[in-house]
Amino acid sequence: MAYVKRLRISFPIFRSKVNGKQLVYLDNAATTQKPHSVVKKMVDCYFRTNANIHRGVHYLSRKATEIHEDARSVAQGFLNAASSVEIIFTHGTTDAVNLLASSYGKAFMQTGDEVIVSAMEHHSNIVPWQLLGFKLKVIPLNSRGELQMDALPALFTEKTRLVAVTHISNVLGTVNPVEDIVRIAHERDVPVFIDGAQAVAHRPVDVQALDVDFYAFSGHKVYGPTGTGILYGKQKWLDAMPPYQGGGEMIKNVSFEKTTFNELPYKFEAGTPDFIGSAGLATALQYVQNMGWKVIQTNETELMHYAELCLRGVEGVRIIGEPAERSGVISFLLDKVHHYDVGMILDQLGIAVRTGHHCAEPLMNALGIDGTVRISFAIYNTWDDVSLLVQGLEKVKSMF
Repeated sequence: MAYVKRLRISFPIFRSKVNGKQLVYLDNAATTQKPHSVVKKMVDCYFRTNANIHRGVHYLSRKATEIHEDARSVAQGFLNAASSVEIIFTHGTTDAVNLLASSYGKAFMQTGDEVIVSAMEHHSNIVPWQLLGFKLKVIPLNSRGELQMDALPALFTEKTRLVAVTHISNVLGTVNPVEDIVRIAHERDVPVFIDGAQAVAHRPVDVQALDVDFYAFSGHKVYGPTGTGILYGKQKWLDAMPPYQGGGEMIKNVSFEKTTFNELPYKFEAGTPDFIGSAGLATALQYVQNMGWKVIQTNETELMHYAELCLRGVEGVRIIGEPAERSGVISFLLDKVHHYDVGMILDQLGIAVRTGHHCAEPLMNALGIDGTVRISFAIYNTWDDVSLLVQGLEKVKSMF
């Protein structure tokens, strides 16, 4: 953990105080803090190479275009996509799901067709499908907070057009068996979309090895800027899907009679992209890769084990879910104290946690609760953070 303490120097926010207390930031599943290198890259782009990208003949435009397309290549390498044309810049995972629902739905689905999801999905992987009139079939949970995989095969019908599931639950931290899900779906010629928002900061993702058809994540959850994200799609699907939005950049030729569309990936990127944000996102992805997955996962495994051990030692704490593999997130309740009150009191102690239903109301209904206290970890969290959390929970108990 000495290494992690040194690493925190790269994150200026930890020099600040909250309510006069040392900041303990345990809300990383909502958004991660940003290292100095990410912000510096974005500032440098604004001050040195700021110009609208693509089609510009002057130096600044050409340089900004180069940086933006280099960022696409970084994302390609991060996911091990077969080609950079399979990498679509989005505003985040929610934007990616809406793009997919609209474009894939328009090309391959009709009202009443079915999408298989899981009981632990974020609202952003539920509502877009409902808005377009598609029916959701749900993989249920077992008592440990894991997917009942034996129930999956029976959910497929002649109307099943897609399986769309989260890689890691944003509430339970459950790591889903996405390899098995892809295999089972592909045996039935059904493509698969994986919501990787909670996964990419915690584990390597190889979309080719996984053989997944679509994968999405948000930049701000992996130390990058807000309003950025990636949708990966196999080229065969993206080629067949119509554009999501119309405007500049996504066109080839326009007349009042007819419009033809640009090639991949640009046909899905209407208007001026966040070319500053893409530079920051690439820097964040390189930051993670340079740190190395072995270091990241070793630190997380130790920290998660320590946190679970400490929380189970606090009288009245009930950890929600007991999956065989948990990553990044622990949700819990404190006996006789509303989760909102726990969060408010911890905040007065400088401890940031998330409370509520975490945009997963169907999961809360399945669990028979209305919300939880959620702690979530990143590469800069330490055992000291967990110890201060436990002290804070004892303070909460003493007040009730």
